[in-house]
Amino acid sequence: MTAWTREQLDTITRVDEIEISSRRDDGTLTKPRIIWAVRDGDEVYIRSVNGPAATWYRSTRPHHEGRLRAADLGVDVTFVDADDTVDDRVDAAYRDKYRRYATSIVDSINSPLAAGTTMRVVPR
Repeated sequence: MTAWTREQLDTITRVDEIEISSRRDDGTLTKPRIIWAVRDGDEVYIRSVNGPAATWYRSTRPHHEGRLRAADLGVDVTFVDADDTVDDRVDAAYRDKYRRYATSIVDSINSPLAAGTTMRVVPR
């Protein structure tokens, strides 16, 4: 695994929506899903607003690999399950980045159900 570049982090911070695809057994990628991503320091985190039942989240489980797209950025990534020690920081990052959206929407991505799906996204 490698580290994000400053330019990559700036792009992910700047855009509201990213696309996530997961790697299938045959090596191909699933259809991209639009989700929100946040930055905490030099790390990038994602969550499933619909919890572990969401199709895109379930598709990350077998291989923990995929692709992230944000604006003109496309990066092969590894999905690393985060433990709950980052929850407060990730909650704060979602509140800060998406504060212009309705409180109920931001509360949904910070719900216990969503927090249980927090993954760190690491470039490969």
